Amino acid sequence: MGCDHHERGEGLSAFARPDYSRASRQGAGEVIYGEGKTAEQIVAIAAALLEAGQPRVLATRVGDGKAGAVEVLWAERGSAAAVTGAGATLAATLRARPVSLTFHREARLLVFGELGAPDGDGVVAVVAAGTSDLPVAEEAALTAEFLGNEVMRCYDVGVAGLHRLLDVADDLRRARAIVAVAGLEGALASVVGGLVDCPVIAVPTSVGYGASFGGIAALLAMLNSCASGVSVVNIDNGFGAAFQASAINHLNGRGAAVER
Repeated sequence: MGCDHHERGEGLSAFARPDYSRASRQGAGEVIYGEGKTAEQIVAIAAALLEAGQPRVLATRVGDGKAGAVEVLWAERGSAAAVTGAGATLAATLRARPVSLTFHREARLLVFGELGAPDGDGVVAVVAAGTSDLPVAEEAALTAEFLGNEVMRCYDVGVAGLHRLLDVADDLRRARAIVAVAGLEGALASVVGGLVDCPVIAVPTSVGYGASFGGIAALLAMLNSCASGVSVVNIDNGFGAAFQASAINHLNGRGAAVER
């Protein structure tokens, strides 16, 4: 016996139960974690969310091969090929209003639909210590843009060349929230936290040599930061940091909506 409470979607009951009301509860719709899912599952979940009215869908942790398979399947969904049931409804919708699909290779992100205009209170800054941290930094930056934020990128500003960070310090002070991405010893977050008056979300990355233990050294350093206002997410979790930064950057707008 199975539990099937799906009102939308084609053949989802075997592997997924999309959360169609998440945006009304949390301010942002459901995001698909792509790692461990097949291309077919990603397409089916994204299609169901879009059909239910979600304006755009983000899928994270999608590698090149899987992204290519998703692109092929998505093109077939919108084609005039024979489809039945709920799939026919979606195919007709996609033909009438094509939903774009964009793959961001470095960030390993898929975006179904177009990004909306920024509607946050200010700017979210994403700073990265080194070029090797860019995959995680771009996951954070693009996620923040997907969630409706204006994003300022400051890359390769690690503490080994402190002047590089000081060169952008005035820009960082304009931000409403900052995502600080660093591997190795993870010192960047503490230094940024000592320069600004906004929340800093630290992201340790798995970049580094043996004693970095796959990001654990940076994680512990960030957790032990002496700078006030620094919070820490999991290793390589650019998405989680961006979601938190976006929530901070939308507090005024959501507060006004609640008052109304």
